[in-house]
Amino acid sequence: MPYLSKIALNPRRRKAVSLLSSPHRLHAAILAGLAVQPVTERVLWRIENNTPHRTEILVLTENRPSWQHLVDEAGWPGADGGEPLLADYTPLLERIALGKEFGFRLTANPVQSVPRPTKQSEQQNTRLKARAEPLNPGERRPRGLRVAHRTAAQQLAWLLARADRHGFTIPEATSDTPAPGLKADGLFAAGPAVSIVSRDILRFNKHRDGPRVTLSTATFEGRLRVTDPEALRAALLQGIGPAKGYGQGLLTLAPVRAKAAVAHA
Repeated sequence: MPYLSKIALNPRRRKAVSLLSSPHRLHAAILAGLAVQPVTERVLWRIENNTPHRTEILVLTENRPSWQHLVDEAGWPGADGGEPLLADYTPLLERIALGKEFGFRLTANPVQSVPRPTKQSEQQNTRLKARAEPLNPGERRPRGLRVAHRTAAQQLAWLLARADRHGFTIPEATSDTPAPGLKADGLFAAGPAVSIVSRDILRFNKHRDGPRVTLSTATFEGRLRVTDPEALRAALLQGIGPAKGYGQGLLTLAPVRAKAAVAHA
């Protein structure tokens, strides 16, 4: 049974600062909330709200977790509003039906695969040198290297190109109320009903002396229409795009009628 959790962290505590400064450390702390170790299930998470006073993290797990260690070390133990919220995710999965519409939110790491990046990192340069070596008989040439989409237009196109495979389409945003000075003539098409509400570049080290990791992220909000319920359920449980271990790929849904006001679940 999948569970969706919301955990509040106190950014003024030293442990919370340490976790929030490194997706690698935060992911490890989240995995520590599962009793079956080593963790083999897919765990998705994202930072939902991050202010100097309070940070909230959404986590989707296959098994029931315990977040007491995060509360004790980085939250508000014993305080009102400090206890994690935990919900059975099954009712939401059962509400997904062909043609139904939901509001959605997704923070992802849009990337593309290219044979040779224009600007190569030290890691990519090492991989390219390895690829230049002759292949052994029967050995296949590895795929291209991942390069981040850096502009908002590229990131939006990345999501629209993947919608179909994940069981949804993004309908047109329309309005029957014309802007001031425009004449009403039927519905106005305003493009896909999705927008990028925030963008970020995450930089951190997996280990003290390990390579530097850089991720370009985008948070999308909008409206989707279900075209393949099974594929959409899989996207909800397995995530969308790469870097899922670093807080990317968790898709959440909300009722369309109040998408701006309700919490995503």
